[in-house]
Amino acid sequence: MPNTYSQIYIQIVFAVHGRQHFIGEEFRERLQQYITGIVQNKGQKLLAIHCMPDHVHLLISIQPDINISDLVRDVKSNSTSFIKQNFVNTFSWQKGFGAFSYAKSQLQEVAMYISNQPIHHKKRTFREEYIEFLNKFGIDYKEEYLFEFY
Repeated sequence: MPNTYSQIYIQIVFAVHGRQHFIGEEFRERLQQYITGIVQNKGQKLLAIHCMPDHVHLLISIQPDINISDLVRDVKSNSTSFIKQNFVNTFSWQKGFGAFSYAKSQLQEVAMYISNQPIHHKKRTFREEYIEFLNKFGIDYKEEYLFEFY
């Protein structure tokens, strides 16, 4: 878009269906590279990514001409096919996602948070983490519409 300038940073979080630990360490790096390619092919810039066994965190510099829901749909759809073809043939993502916006001054801290996911989850569960995000950002939510937390 000519003469359109923006600076939009979004952290996106989504989970494996049933919160099963399907994302194995043996292919985590390949999945992260694949998701990075999806985001880049959509014209967006991936700043940080970490795939945990049961959920994913992305930090993206996003352009205003793309719908976040469409981007997440494409990431989930394409990565599902990749995982099924190469690693786990019964894989799927849960419906929905979280999207949280940040200022440029917060990017280094958020990127470090994402890269240190294994350390954070030694202290708290994904459910605790996700609800903390919702509360921190003042997002009203209903328990029955959160990810399936088993």
